[in-house]
Amino acid sequence: MNGIQLPESLRTFFQSIGTTEFWWKTISTILTVAVILGVFRFLQMAVARTASKKFPEAKVFLARKIVKYTGYSIAAAILLKAVGINITALLGAAGIAGIAIGFAAQTSVSNLISGIFLISEKPFEMGDVIQTGDITGTVLSIDLLSIKIQTFDNRFVRIPNETIIKTNVINLTKFPIRRMDIRFQVSYNADIEKVIDTCAKIAQRNRYALDNPEPLILVDSFDNSGINILFGIWFERSQLVSLKNSIIIDIQRRFAEEHIEIPYPKMDVYIKENSGMAKG
Repeated sequence: MNGIQLPESLRTFFQSIGTTEFWWKTISTILTVAVILGVFRFLQMAVARTASKKFPEAKVFLARKIVKYTGYSIAAAILLKAVGINITALLGAAGIAGIAIGFAAQTSVSNLISGIFLISEKPFEMGDVIQTGDITGTVLSIDLLSIKIQTFDNRFVRIPNETIIKTNVINLTKFPIRRMDIRFQVSYNADIEKVIDTCAKIAQRNRYALDNPEPLILVDSFDNSGINILFGIWFERSQLVSLKNSIIIDIQRRFAEEHIEIPYPKMDVYIKENSGMAKG
């Protein structure tokens, strides 16, 4: 009965273990890989330190990742060559496998490309408050595949980058000041000039409303139950909640004092007498 026959490659490997050349090659390869990884780690820190002075954190993060994986790729190539693997043939096989994997990873690739667009376009940054669809919250991170949001009721939301690219995103904190639009109705019997003057005084006396730009008071349209008014007040973005609470109270109180009616939907029913009813 024949003994177990080892493959030629393994037999050659075990024979070379005892040679000085093998250990010299192994030690030099390990040292080379260690030096490369150390150099690229230093490059990561240097890139982060330099780029953080000129670019937002998301771009710095992307640059560090590129440097990091470049170093890993070079170190892996040196190791493969040291153990006798033909890198050219391996790349060819990887290309064929990559085509098959690519069809299964189209979503991830799309998210990756979308993430690069987001980081380069910079429609929002970490710490901004954004609204997309029915989700509103603070941006925690902008990664290559998704963004993470913390909502105001303290929920964690992950949104794929492809979704962000394809939908409308409102950056609520992009500019230092915003305008709050309040829409309401007044009765047809109301003195419109008095309504406009009262709104102007409300905005002037509210400590959270800005005088410059001036508030927008627009007689918008006629409706079934009254006249529609648009009251726009400019404010500093950090005062959103304080302004909204106070301005609604001010409108209700001042309108009551000035006898300005805010109508509600109502229906008048008239009963028509039938003059032709038979007399008893």
